[in-house]
Amino acid sequence: MPEEDNEIVNDETEEQAEKEDEPQQVLLYNALLFGKYDLSEVTVSDPGLARYINLTPIYVPHTSGKHAGRNFGKTKVNIVERLINQMMRTENYTGKKSKSIRTVEKAFDIINSKTGKNPVQILVSAIEHAAPREEITRLQFGGISVPKAVDVSSSRRLDLALRYICLGAVNASHGSTKAIEQCLADELILASNGDMNSSAVSKRDEIERVAMSAR
Repeated sequence: MPEEDNEIVNDETEEQAEKEDEPQQVLLYNALLFGKYDLSEVTVSDPGLARYINLTPIYVPHTSGKHAGRNFGKTKVNIVERLINQMMRTENYTGKKSKSIRTVEKAFDIINSKTGKNPVQILVSAIEHAAPREEITRLQFGGISVPKAVDVSSSRRLDLALRYICLGAVNASHGSTKAIEQCLADELILASNGDMNSSAVSKRDEIERVAMSAR
């Protein structure tokens, strides 16, 4: 019996030694965006958008198009990176991901200094206020085109909200002395409050008003 006990103890010590020798995986659950902002404290109040707003912790939001060309691959892309991608829409930013990343980082710093809140939470709130719930499509009846109100899918709501926010920031910077990052920060703050002075919120209101008349 003592010999068997010694063998069991030896086996346990060998297993412990093997576990200690194995390389330990470093978990990035507490990774801060840009080394500053914690994504784990961000909440999504809209249940329809919660499934599609990706808040996976990440240091630098750049996946190098890893999810491109896949069905619903964009749902695996961090929401901040999707905002960055939408900002690459003018001749000065076309294809310039690094430049767009710096712009969004500066905009987030401005938001944090103005509001004292997590800028990613401001972004999520802005998306929730700018996402239309209803739009119109055109149906053909005997050669006649008739507008018809339809519900907007959650995925498209997110796409449209990001598009309207970025277009509002880009249009506000044209012919203005304000930098693009300042315009983006102002647009996000206004949209997060549901302010009608926000280009994205006013666009959503216009789309829903037209859809209501086509019910």
